[in-house]
Order: sequence, then structure tokens, then C-alpha cells
Amino acid sequence: MKKTMFKPKLFVLLPQFERQQVFSDITAGILVGIVALPLAIAFGIASGVSPEKGLITAIIGGFVVSFLGGSRVQISGPTGAFIVIVYGIVQQFGIDGLILATLMAGVILVIMGFSQLGSAIKFIPYPVVVGFTSGIAVVIFSSQVNDFLGLHIAKVPADFLDKWTEYFHHFNAIDYPTLGIALFSLFIIAVWPRVSKRIPGSILAIVLSTCIVQYFHLPVETIESRFGAIPSTIPAPSLPPMSLELIQSLVLPATTIAILAAIESLLSAVVADGMIGGNHKSNMELVANGVANILTPLFGGIPVTGAIARTVTNIRNGGRTPLAGLVHAITLLLIMLLFGQWARLIPMPALAAVLVFVAYNMSEHRTFRRLLKSPRSDVAVLVTTFLLTVIFDLTVAIEIGMILAVILFMRRMAIVSNVSNITRELTDSEVQADTNAIQYKEVPEGVEVYEINGPFFFGAATKFKDTMHLVRIHPKIMILRMRNVLAIDATGLNLLSEIIRDNKKSGIHLILSGVHAQPLFALRQYDLVKEIGLENIFDNIDDSLNRAREILNLPKIECNADKKPGGKHEDDN
Repeated sequence: MKKTMFKPKLFVLLPQFERQQVFSDITAGILVGIVALPLAIAFGIASGVSPEKGLITAIIGGFVVSFLGGSRVQISGPTGAFIVIVYGIVQQFGIDGLILATLMAGVILVIMGFSQLGSAIKFIPYPVVVGFTSGIAVVIFSSQVNDFLGLHIAKVPADFLDKWTEYFHHFNAIDYPTLGIALFSLFIIAVWPRVSKRIPGSILAIVLSTCIVQYFHLPVETIESRFGAIPSTIPAPSLPPMSLELIQSLVLPATTIAILAAIESLLSAVVADGMIGGNHKSNMELVANGVANILTPLFGGIPVTGAIARTVTNIRNGGRTPLAGLVHAITLLLIMLLFGQWARLIPMPALAAVLVFVAYNMSEHRTFRRLLKSPRSDVAVLVTTFLLTVIFDLTVAIEIGMILAVILFMRRMAIVSNVSNITRELTDSEVQADTNAIQYKEVPEGVEVYEINGPFFFGAATKFKDTMHLVRIHPKIMILRMRNVLAIDATGLNLLSEIIRDNKKSGIHLILSGVHAQPLFALRQYDLVKEIGLENIFDNIDDSLNRAREILNLPKIECNADKKPGGKHEDDN
């Protein structure tokens, strides 16, 4: 088991390669490489380093993760999630400090992988993930205002509030040619996918805006005017200066990089699994990311992790094996070697438009608004993590968000636990069997009954999801029995939403049985009652089974259960 656990997907799939799939993977890899070009440059610049460092990260990191990773289709490289933490490290410790912190993060990731902590990442509460992801999106947008509007602020403050204070003082100095190029680029990026999805909108926007700026000699800042020419070679590997004091100072930033890389990479792998029906090896994926984050900074790169947008692009273009990720890295290398000199002409406002669009997609504004309808404790975790990410620091946000989630979880456990007095001991003869157990019921063919016992929180939700994945039964009707579920949180609600969506795709009818007051209230707030249908929510198993018979056009069975409408009764009799 352990031998296969740490065997990269590339080597697992190598004997199964077919000519047609190899061709599809090569095609997908080339297209993803083209899509990754502007993103790699933009993420490098936004992180406070030179543009070629973003390209180096995508080339070396992308190749290593595809070669050693545990996912079939993962595309790795620099991502927007790292902009905040990388920029902060560069401001405080310089480039050498960033290189050392990334190396340390790589070692931490390797240790996490070999310690089989890949599954532990699943237990990070959903509101914490959405909170810091949305917060990062706001910070990315804020970092691009200077280049988007052409304010020409020489040194933009790192702090969020100071940054916007500086912007307000310079709003009267907007450079209109710069703003025009930025708006034009943003329009192309947003609208072009409706015309064609074969050519990436970001590439088209950058090519057109570069041509316009050069042809009309517009006074717009370019990569060359700010950074000089982009090198057409990858530098020789070298180690940064080290000291015990510096290593101690970088422990916390390095841990943050490692945790963020693990979360982003495994989230991307989970999304990919859902699209291709695969199963990634989470621990192998962590090891691969660790190795990538050890090697990449030796060549001057920045942190590496799985990139959801590029991974999805890979899948949609036919990529199904790690070969596509390898080709993506090689494509970027060839572009850098052969056409890197032309990249210096790219206008800064065009890259700002790319990142503004990335920030919009990353903001998860619909999910954020929906989570605001969750139980108040989850809303508190969501908003706290979001505000701490935006105003203070991502490291602090993750730490406090996790601590707050754990405290509120324990408080919720105490609230839902019932303590009752036992006036006398029961003898064996007085113990009555559960007459409502499913073995005493007549379950029609084509109906599967699942039961959740205990509060449906992020830990239990993960176990339930794993169980559902292992069972892999596709009945006509699924009855979810919740008589022992006294409380549900945002992660449980999100999982129910996924179950509803997956069932609709598979043509499976969902019925809920024995829904208590708090879960029913949460379902209403989360708008899931409308999706399930009030006619499919019952307070007891007998009515739920009769509803299943009604759907299957079978005769109902009379029962003596105390019937009340639509899950309003708190006991599943």
C-alpha cells in the first residue's frame, strides 16, 4: 500500500499511454503553456519580484510537480494566492529572504507528505478557506490600482489601509492613456470567451494592447521601462545567504507558504478529480510540491502550488495525464528562450487588467454572500478571516481563523450535547430495540437509505463524503436520514449542496428524513429547502419511504407514525 501511495501518477499511468491520448495531452499542454505565460509574468511582478521569476517558477515548478505529483492533470506554478505573502516577505526580508523561506516551505511540505498529512488538510473549515481566498482577491485588486489607473506612485505602501490612503491622495493624477489600455484589456478578457474559448482572452488582450501602445507610441509604462529586458536564459542554481537568526525569523512565513501551497494544491486536485472522475494521491502531491519549492528558488523562482484555473484549462482541452503538465512547462521554456525579448514590450496596465480579472474570479463573491446565511458562528469565522487577510496579514488570518473555528466548534458541541438524569438503571429485559431501525422497514428496490449520526460539521462532512465516494451506488432515490443530526455547519451545508447537484446530474431523487430544528433552519437560510423541495423533507422514515414509493409509482404502506408537515418535528419517530 505504502509503495503505491508514494508512486507518482506519471509512472502509474505510463504503461497505459495510448497514441491518441498522448496527442491530446501534448495539444492541451501547449495551450495551457500559452495561457500560463501572461499569468506567470503578472504574478511575478505583483509579488514584488522581476517578471522572469514568475516564468522560472512556472517552468521548473510546473515540470517537477507534473513529474512527481499525485494528480493526473494538475498544472502548477505561481498563483494569485501567494502574492500577498510573497510581497510581504520581499518587503521585510528581501529576495534572499524569500528564496530561503520558499526552501524551508518546501522541506515542510515534503515532511507533511511523508507524514501522510495530506488528508488532514481536508479538515480546514470551509469558511476559513473562503475567507482568506476572498481576502487575497481584495488584496490583489488593491495592488493593481496603481498600474491600472497610471497613478505613477513610485513606492506603493504594503499595508492595505496605507495603500488606499495613498491612492486617494493621487486620484487626481490618473493617466488616461494608461486607464484606456487597462479598460480595453479588461473588456477583451471578460468578453472574448463568449466569442471563442480556443484562444485565451488574456493572450489576445496583451497582444492587442501591446500593438496599440507600440503603433501609436502611447506614453504607457511597459515591462521594459520598469524592469528592463527579460532574460532569455534560466540562471545557474545558487543558495541564498543563511544565518540561524534569519532562519528563525522565517519559520512563520515559511510555514504559511507551506500550508497555503498544500491547501491550494489539494483544492485544485479535488476540483480536477470531480471533473475527470479521478482520484489524486494527496500525500504524493504534497511531496511533489515540496520538491518543487526546494528546487525552484535555487534558480530564483517564487513559491509553487497547484493552479485551479490552469488545471481546468488543461482538462477542458483534453489533458488527462501528467504529460500535459510537462509539455506546458516545456512550452513556457521555449517561449522564454525564443520570444522572451518581445515580452518586454507588454504594457503594465494590460497585466494589471489580467490580475484584476484574476482577483474577480478568485473573490468567490457568490459563495461569500451565500455563506453569510450560514449559522452565526460560521459567519464570524468567515468575516474575521477575511478582514484579517485584508487589513493585517495572511499568516495571522489563517492562524486566528483556525483557532476561532475550533473554539466555536467546541462551543457548538457543548450546546447540542444533552445531559439527562437517569433515575434508575435499566436491566437487559427493559432495553427495547429501535423499532424505527431500517432493518424493520420495507425499502423498495432502487432506494438507498443513508444515516448521519451526530452533528454534521467539517470533520463529519469529510468522513461522509469519503463514505459516499467508496460506496459508489447510483440508486433511483436516495434517502438521507438525519434523526441524529442536531446541528449542521457551513461545510455540511456545502456538502449537501454538492450532493444535490451530483444527484441531479445522475438523475437521483433526494429525500431528507428526520430533520431537526437547527438543520432545517440552516437549510432554509442556505436556500437548500427550495432546491430539495419541501415535499421531499419529512420528520420520520415511514413518510420518507412512502414518498419514495410515490415517486416510483408503488402503493403506499400505512403506518402509525405521528405525521407533521415538512420536517418541522424534531424527532424521527
